Amino acid sequence: MKLGEYNVLTILRFTSVGAYLGDENDNDVLLPNKYLTDEMEIGNEISVFLYKDSEDRIVATTQKPYIHLNSFAYLKVKEVTAYGAFVDWGLEKDLLIPFREQTNRLEEDKYYLVYMKLDTSTDRLVATTKDKKCYSTDTSELNVNDEVDLLICESFDLGVKVVVNDKFLGIIYHNDVNRNLRRGDYTKGFIYNIREDGKLDVRLEKSGYEKVEPLSQQLLEIIKSKKGTLYLTDKSHPDEIRHQVGMSKKTFKQAIGNLYKNRLIQINEDSISVL
Repeated sequence: MKLGEYNVLTILRFTSVGAYLGDENDNDVLLPNKYLTDEMEIGNEISVFLYKDSEDRIVATTQKPYIHLNSFAYLKVKEVTAYGAFVDWGLEKDLLIPFREQTNRLEEDKYYLVYMKLDTSTDRLVATTKDKKCYSTDTSELNVNDEVDLLICESFDLGVKVVVNDKFLGIIYHNDVNRNLRRGDYTKGFIYNIREDGKLDVRLEKSGYEKVEPLSQQLLEIIKSKKGTLYLTDKSHPDEIRHQVGMSKKTFKQAIGNLYKNRLIQINEDSISVL
């Protein structure tokens, strides 16, 4: 049985306190009454999450936590005690971030990016804000243009930090940000560069022709909606381009080039017009 993960277990028996579930190695664990449903029967296989209760016993739950073993999430600090900070992870017992696992002292009611791991010395699940050593650098499973899952993190001087596929560190550079990104949001993205250090450069849209073609059509529709003339050019300020058409300047220029090449638009001194 794996702590901090979902396990598929078999219902062995029902008791006054709940159902006991077992695995193929004859281990068993309690699923308390509050999580039982009328459809559950002896012999059924069910997926449950395993963690330790306040008495340090392994228990099962059908609740879905906000984080699982070896993954990242933004979690809210509920309480700071002499033991560390306790964060809300969606289960009855809060998750501890010991002081030794805090980059800086955490404050109640604030959200922090945390990584959950198993403390081998105590065999307990804990979280850490010391995330630098938690990212994988083995990118052998990845390819340029792969669609990936992103967790949006904080902005910095180069762009926006993201967690990619719950295990890699990535960056969306400022000139590739074409919409509002809020810390803690989840979205999709595409890899366009895999660096030797294992970090990833990511965009919100596909690179190359596959990205430009649909966006060219989108830009053409925007121009048509403006009575056939859009008062932007490739020399316009990036913020104005993003405000009017929701694209980065680089993407906008690629879309213009595609439309011009296909003789769909005319480029004027201060505008773009449909032919």
